[in-house]
Amino acid sequence: MEQDIDFDEILTNYRSDPYSYVDVHAIHTGLIRFRVRVDDAVEGVSGEWHHVPGTLLYELERERNLKAIHSPTNGLVASVRDDLEGHFVEAGEKILVIRHPLKKREIIDSILRRVLFQFKAPERAKYFFSLELQARIEKYGQRAVSIRPGDEILTMSLMKRDIPIYYTGEPGIIHSVYFQPGVTVELGEPLVGICAEEKLPYIQKIITRVKAEWE
Repeated sequence: MEQDIDFDEILTNYRSDPYSYVDVHAIHTGLIRFRVRVDDAVEGVSGEWHHVPGTLLYELERERNLKAIHSPTNGLVASVRDDLEGHFVEAGEKILVIRHPLKKREIIDSILRRVLFQFKAPERAKYFFSLELQARIEKYGQRAVSIRPGDEILTMSLMKRDIPIYYTGEPGIIHSVYFQPGVTVELGEPLVGICAEEKLPYIQKIITRVKAEWE
């Protein structure tokens, strides 16, 4: 229902802080050398084929092997663990943060992720829509297809096995799809966003407001 979605509060939050904050972690253990400082502008991967790497963020040396790590997104460097410069870091340690300015499309996507029911990946694996659901989507269109708890909606490809995945969550329509067929999805990442049919007009209302009010 509309009263469950506070449009004004959501939009006010994005107006006051229209950024996402991307944490960057050490990919493995090694001696670290930073190549950026706070407030440096960075760029993500670019090029028609995503062949141009992003800005060099840091280098890790391990057993005389040097690994260069590039920025996953564009923005400004918000913080750097300068205390780690020239020291060994553990794999997974948070070492810097990038403040990424949100575009209109990203704000809409972020809002949808908050208000839609997120059906998440139960394993790190590749996913496909079930054959029956894929046929319905192709015939009627994604947002004309409703699903209910217990429906077989996905096939999970894991260790050369195809495993049916059954929906658990509130009934509704498939509003958003976050995975690409055959591309590995990490454990816990959303696969689809489900919208209860009675909420659809209110979801559309906030999307329209963002498009109208955001530059």
